[in-house]
Amino acid sequence: MPDRPRPARDLQLLDAVDAFRREPLGAEVWRVVRVGRDPVLGSPSLSRWCNGTFDVLYTSFERDGAVAQIDSLLSLQPVFPSKMRWFAHKLKVSCAATLKLVDMPTLTRLGVNTDRYTERNYTQTQPIADAAYFLGFDGLIAPNARSPGLNLVLFTERIAPARIEVVSREDEPIDWDRRRKRARR
Repeated sequence: MPDRPRPARDLQLLDAVDAFRREPLGAEVWRVVRVGRDPVLGSPSLSRWCNGTFDVLYTSFERDGAVAQIDSLLSLQPVFPSKMRWFAHKLKVSCAATLKLVDMPTLTRLGVNTDRYTERNYTQTQPIADAAYFLGFDGLIAPNARSPGLNLVLFTERIAPARIEVVSREDEPIDWDRRRKRARR
């Protein structure tokens, strides 16, 4: 199947994103992956901050934020996949040119309807991420839509592999049943 031509990038959005500083970042973040998956391996996805044309690595500054992201994805399944084991990993990352979109007013200025941010409508966030990737940012920080706090989305093709390393992995897999019971209280 031939590739569809990509739509032209919005020049006003490119200018708006390009006006942000490219900020260095050194941080420890959390990532949750299923057993057997390399926690520093990125991939393209059709998600809030990726249109499927470049590799991303979703992380969160808070452990619960990373867990909430995966819980939300797994909850989309017709039956919650309870047999698969998932582990939380702490990563150390070093970025040279991060785009910081750390609050809702900043997202609003870029055209995101923040009243509906928790919904799975990516019509404005994907173009922002695409513009950031195109302009040479190596990742972006944005509010987590599933939990209080911030996510760090890394554009892995822009970061040397040695700049993302596993610091630790929790010994016990995430207990989804216990998490869900606690959330219902």
